Amino acid sequence: MVTSTRLRRTTGVVLVLLALTACGSQLDPATVAKASGQDGTTGTSSGTTGDTGLPAGEVPAAGDVPAGGEAPAAGPAGDPGAPAAGGTGGAGAAADGGKAKGKGSPTGGAKAASCEGFKNQTGITDSTISLANVSDISGPVPGIFESAQQATRAYVEYFNSQNTICGRKLALTNLDSRADAGADQQAYIKACSDAFAAVGSMSAFDSGGAATADSCGLPDIRSTIVNPERQSCKSCFGAYSIRTNLISDAASKWFAQKFPDAVKNAAVLYINAGAAPVNAKSMAAGFEKGAGWKVNYLQGIDVAEFNFAPYVQQMKDKGIRAVTYQGPYQNSVKLQQAMAQQGFKPDFYLQDPTIYDRRYIQQAGSAAEGVYIYSANDLFENTNNAEVQLYLSWLQQVKPGAIPNYYGLYAWSAARLFVEKAISLGGKLTRESLVGALRATSAWTGNGAHTAMNLSAATTPPCLKVVQYTGGKWQQVSPGDYMCGTVVDSGIGG
Repeated sequence: MVTSTRLRRTTGVVLVLLALTACGSQLDPATVAKASGQDGTTGTSSGTTGDTGLPAGEVPAAGDVPAGGEAPAAGPAGDPGAPAAGGTGGAGAAADGGKAKGKGSPTGGAKAASCEGFKNQTGITDSTISLANVSDISGPVPGIFESAQQATRAYVEYFNSQNTICGRKLALTNLDSRADAGADQQAYIKACSDAFAAVGSMSAFDSGGAATADSCGLPDIRSTIVNPERQSCKSCFGAYSIRTNLISDAASKWFAQKFPDAVKNAAVLYINAGAAPVNAKSMAAGFEKGAGWKVNYLQGIDVAEFNFAPYVQQMKDKGIRAVTYQGPYQNSVKLQQAMAQQGFKPDFYLQDPTIYDRRYIQQAGSAAEGVYIYSANDLFENTNNAEVQLYLSWLQQVKPGAIPNYYGLYAWSAARLFVEKAISLGGKLTRESLVGALRATSAWTGNGAHTAMNLSAATTPPCLKVVQYTGGKWQQVSPGDYMCGTVVDSGIGG
């Protein structure tokens, strides 16, 4: 049993790193490699209550958890009503310290309903509404999804600096799912009993707490959902809404038009572990069905593989002209280096936003030049996107030096979604009414941070953008804000 458990957890390392690659994700392994002093792993920070990361039943040392338990999240400077000293308070905050208004405000301009009839209930007291964030923080790769907790905390502090929901501030409890389905389930048992809702969570093992959240009716507004079991949970939603078998043809058709001959002889490579195989196979089938690609080389690469040369040779022998890959950016670098060493240069190299990461650029060097990614969210470089810049601003206020990424952006979006729906419900706010309001949401953009998501149907969005790294920077090369196509059912993973 011990050996089996260890094997599952070793495999878990792979899944944490790779399971989300088919989601169009910007995977950020080891966002913070140091375990000590990290938010959500050893205690509390700025008013958020952190899970100790200890196994169930173990008691943390005195001082790890502040007396009094949960408390409303304070502003970045420790003052519940003030942003960090010298900070902007987020884009859109009033210069005179007043409340920001409009869609960029903490309430998103949602029309506040009457608070008449508002009742305290699970997770709600006279002064606070308690939220939980359950993310993989400790475990094989410390801090792997810390960005989701950082972003959720950032929005909670942004909101608390200016607003309340019927006189109540938000309190955030960070729970650690530890890259383990059992830990995810334990965390959701706690969330069901203590929190009103879960917000911004991110775990590669999100199947673990799915049934628990569903059975207690806990509104679970996640950064994204990666396992079918969670997708089947009636009270669970992803700010990035996706389904494994549903593939947008927008990007694949763009490449088919730009490289009509290359897509007729394409390769799809992936890490042979976790959810990557089924997602890669679904993508390959979807690209063929929706855009006329011909995938002549569909190949998994074992996690422990260090020699990528044989796979490159196979592509050369088959005359492959287009290469797509799903895996962590470190392995992307290995693949591209092997391609360069063998003089293999396809017409284009495509990956999801896993490689939209400055560490990939640093490691890949010249091999990064010309690579493409597809993305359902806007770029951090877009200074004209007020919501993206608001996220970046508050992220740095709550955690100076934090690395923004895909998971964080969608966790921020999830927190905004909770706030807007709760404000709109007012005195009618209950777990059931919130789930109903979320279920009726069919075009959520997170105030323009990403393309429209249909939470009502929980389907993959049809719209994407294509971005290329060229001349030392990432640049959008597809037309318009997003290209919208058809969502194709690949028949795989549904």
